[in-house]
Amino acid sequence: MINDDFFNRFQNHFEKSINGAQALGDELKQVMQVAINKTLAELDVVSREEFDTQQMILARSREKIDRLEKQLAAIEQHLNQE
Repeated sequence: MINDDFFNRFQNHFEKSINGAQALGDELKQVMQVAINKTLAELDVVSREEFDTQQMILARSREKIDRLEKQLAAIEQHLNQE
C-alpha cells in the first residue's frame, strides 16, 4: 500500500513536471520565434521568392550582355576589315 501511494504520488509529480516543462518549452519556442522575426525584420534580407526572381533576371541579363558583346565584336571586326 505504501509503495502504491508513493508510486502514485511520484507519477503525479512526474506528469506535472513533464506538463510544466512542455508548457515552458512551448513558451520558449514562441519567445524565440518573436526574437527571430524581429531580428530578421531589422536586417536587410529578401525572401527566397524575391531572391529566385532576381537570380532569373540576372541570368537573362547575362545572356543579353553576352549576345550584345558578340554582336559588338562582329561589328568591330567588320569595321577593322574595311
